[in-house]
Amino acid sequence: MVSMKDISTACGVSVATVSKALNDHNDIGSETKKYIKKVADEMGYLPNSMAKALKTHRTYNIGVLFAEEAYSGLTHDYYSFVLDSFKNTVEEKGYDITFVNSFKARSERPSYLEHCRSRGFDGIAIVCADFYSPEIMQLVRGNIPTVTIDHMFNNTSAIMSNNVQGMKDLLTYIYEKGHRRVAYIHGADSAVTQSRLSSFYRTAAQLKLEIADEYIGMAPYRDTAATYKETMRLLDLKERPTCILYPDDFAAFGGINAIKERGLRIPDDISVAGYDGIMIARHIEPTLTTLAQDTAKLGQKAGEKLINLIEHPKTTLVEQIFVEGHVYEGNSVADLTEK
Repeated sequence: MVSMKDISTACGVSVATVSKALNDHNDIGSETKKYIKKVADEMGYLPNSMAKALKTHRTYNIGVLFAEEAYSGLTHDYYSFVLDSFKNTVEEKGYDITFVNSFKARSERPSYLEHCRSRGFDGIAIVCADFYSPEIMQLVRGNIPTVTIDHMFNNTSAIMSNNVQGMKDLLTYIYEKGHRRVAYIHGADSAVTQSRLSSFYRTAAQLKLEIADEYIGMAPYRDTAATYKETMRLLDLKERPTCILYPDDFAAFGGINAIKERGLRIPDDISVAGYDGIMIARHIEPTLTTLAQDTAKLGQKAGEKLINLIEHPKTTLVEQIFVEGHVYEGNSVADLTEK
C-alpha cells in the first residue's frame, strides 16, 4: 500500500507537505498541491479511512432513512430523483451514504437512534417515514445532525417542496383556463396533504370559486385503484366536474383509465391534472398537466444543509428551506375560455 512517505520521496518534499496537500490546507502553493495530488493519484494512494476518522472525529458516512409506506421503494419517481440528487451532492464532498435498516422482519430490533449510533453516522437524512411515530421523534432528538424532507420539526432543519404555492399555482392555472367545477382527489393524511388541501381551499376562496363537498375525495398516493374508484364516483354525479385534480401523477393514471372506460376524451370531455412532474406523464397522450416539483434542488439542498450541520455545527442555522416548483402545462386541461 502506498504511504505518504512514498509520495514525499517521489515528490521530493516532506511528509508534512504531502499531508497538507492531500488535506487541502491553504498554507502551501496551489501548484505544489496540484502536483502532489497528481503524483498520489498516479501511485494509487488511498487515504486510510480509519486514520481519517480518528483525526476528524467523523466517519464520512451518512444514514438515509427511507421507509416508504406504499413499499414502492426506489421505484417511487419523486423520491428516487430526490435521493439521486442527495447522493451526488454528499458524494462530491467525500461522504458515503448507507440506508438505515428498518428491520421489518425482526421482532426484537434496535431503535433507529440506536442503529444510527452503532453505525457511527455523521448525520441522518429522513427522506420518508412515519414522522409521527415515537421512534422518529426519538431519532430527531438524538443529537445526530439531521435533515428531513417534506416534514418539519421545531428543532430540525427541513427541506420542503413549497406545496402551498404549488397548489395555488396549479389551481389558478386551471381557473384561468375557464374551469369553475373543479374536483380534488387528495392524498391520505400527512403534512404534505394538509398543506395542499388547505391551499386548495384558500386559493378557491380567493378566486371566489365554490367547491361542492361531493367534489372532494381521498385516495392514497400512488394508488391507482383508489383514484379509479373515486373518479367513477365523480363521473356519476348529476353535474360532474370539468376538471379533476389527483394526489400525484402516478395516481392520476387510475383516473385516466376510468375516464377512458366511460368513453370520454381528455381534455375534450373532461380535464385532469396531477402533481409531481414525473417523466412518464410527459410521454402519454395527452401529456399530463401537473405541478412539477424540483427534485434535483430538493436533494441538493438537503445534502448541503446536512453537511454544513456536520462540519460547521456552531454556525449553521437550523431552518426550513422551501423549494419552488412550476406548472407544467401539458395538454390535459382544456381551455374553456375559447368555447
